[in-house]
Amino acid sequence: MNSNAKIYCVGGAVRDQLLGLPVQDRDWVVVGSTPEDMVAQGFQPVGKDFPVFLHPQTHEEYALARTERKTAHGYKGFAIYAAPDVTLEQDLLRRDFTINAIAQEVDDKQGGNLIDPHNGIADLRAGILRHVSAAFGEDPVRILRAARFAARFGFAIAPETLALMRGMVADGEVDALVAERAWQELARGLMEKKPSRFFETLRSCGALARILPEVDALFGVPQPEKYHPEIDCGIHTMLVLDDAARCGYPLEVRFAALTHDLGKAATPEDVLPRHIGHELRGVALIKNLAQRLRVPGDCRDLALLAARYHGDIHRATELRAETVIKLFQSADAWRRPERFARLLQACASDARGRSGHGQDAYPQADYLLKLLATARAVDAGEIAQQCAGSDTIAAAVKQARIDTIENLVQQQKEEK
Repeated sequence: MNSNAKIYCVGGAVRDQLLGLPVQDRDWVVVGSTPEDMVAQGFQPVGKDFPVFLHPQTHEEYALARTERKTAHGYKGFAIYAAPDVTLEQDLLRRDFTINAIAQEVDDKQGGNLIDPHNGIADLRAGILRHVSAAFGEDPVRILRAARFAARFGFAIAPETLALMRGMVADGEVDALVAERAWQELARGLMEKKPSRFFETLRSCGALARILPEVDALFGVPQPEKYHPEIDCGIHTMLVLDDAARCGYPLEVRFAALTHDLGKAATPEDVLPRHIGHELRGVALIKNLAQRLRVPGDCRDLALLAARYHGDIHRATELRAETVIKLFQSADAWRRPERFARLLQACASDARGRSGHGQDAYPQADYLLKLLATARAVDAGEIAQQCAGSDTIAAAVKQARIDTIENLVQQQKEEK
């Protein structure tokens, strides 16, 4: 690397260090260098769109200082200019938020001087997400990033930034989001500490109605106060989602928590606040949403199960043994018991995601897991040896499972 080049640590690593949080990854900006200089020093170029290189030893990313010019809708619609004459200040100007536009020198023995041309440190202290420049409005992904950082840090959106985000929605910039990128940011938002803030932020600027209209439609839809003191279906969904986050549930469970009640937004107004049949209506909506955003199969499949069967699972102790077996069969619990356990997690969050019920126990989970273990213990091979045809075997195995569940339920009743 030539002697005039300077290296700076930038972005999230500097931000998290100032917040006293663990630093996961470090990003570096190189000022005053060229691609040829980087390769000559052993750095490996990656990608074709950006001048980014991997360090030969640490494999961390080093990017040449660059500027960007908007050329088309969407996050790919940019012309990149990277050259030795691009300054650090010019590079920081293209970043999203002031809290991510702080750089630190790496050659200072005192730990590195901070360069903060956009007052990001002050915004960090005040807990504010503020855009660096008007260029923020050129990339719709930044709306999703704003929502994600709000969920992660609990920061407020600066009024001028929120106004810019609303303008982006009105101008149709959000409609240019690529499905894969939208899902990537959505998945990250779901995994934040307070995911409800992610969706509340999107809703506050109008983006939720464009990206996830099925979720946005839940807000304002009433449900019976007897079972849902919070009444509003959208508020209930946010409570369910935050409970799943509080419990540390994985992405599939959180996505199921988000989508389990989508069918309630399609309930005919003349039957509100009741929602008979919302389970099946929700299945169709989830299928469309998953296809549109290209949701991974594991998330889609668990969400479909939660939408379809959460009502049955809530009433687990009232179900007949034959209905329980049908539930296990429909959920493929014989082969996928671990997924069935995640389904129960989503249902538990649904039950707790109601005003005043956040600490409720959910005995249905243990109850069904016991029944499943008992039913799976039935020796299908032994039964098969005693039967003639395949249809007879299937019926005999099913009946044996029903019998063993009935016996267990009866035994538990006698013990009480």
